[in-house]
Amino acid sequence: MRLDPGQSWTINVNPGTTQARIWGRTNCNFDANGNGQCQTGDCNGLLQCQGYGKAPNTLAEFALNQPNNLDFVDISNVDGFNIPMDFSPTTAVCKSLRCAANIVGECPAELQTPGGCNNPCTVYKTNQYCCTDGPGTCGPTPLSKFFKDRCPDAYSYPQDDPTSLFTCPAGTNYAITFCP
Repeated sequence: MRLDPGQSWTINVNPGTTQARIWGRTNCNFDANGNGQCQTGDCNGLLQCQGYGKAPNTLAEFALNQPNNLDFVDISNVDGFNIPMDFSPTTAVCKSLRCAANIVGECPAELQTPGGCNNPCTVYKTNQYCCTDGPGTCGPTPLSKFFKDRCPDAYSYPQDDPTSLFTCPAGTNYAITFCP
């Protein structure tokens, strides 16, 4: 769905949902059949996404009503960054998350891509950046620290849980704002 400035869209998500992602796509063009492409966050050329978006994309991630009656929420730059985002609770008192730095404008040369800033895993595809060899096999790098310095609450590499994963009481409602 296209959202113009000031517009909103309500999504009802079932309790127990896991591995959920919401992201914005930019510079999209679709035909009457819903086929086309987006510069960032593309979904295999489809208007109606049927999988994860193509990097780079700033992600709001969540798992609802998990153990101990908690929602797990985060903003992630693990797939890179395309647009600023705010991910905040609207019905509970818990942490509001925001990643609104000028990441695209300050992106290191090796991570630059039209309309966004790739995460190092997208570019280099090695365990050092992707943590593909399992838990505890990688840590922050100078390139992941670029993202962390600008958005301290957002994931900057796959095993960045201690500073990037937050909880709210199950049943909390949230607002995700693009370009806050």
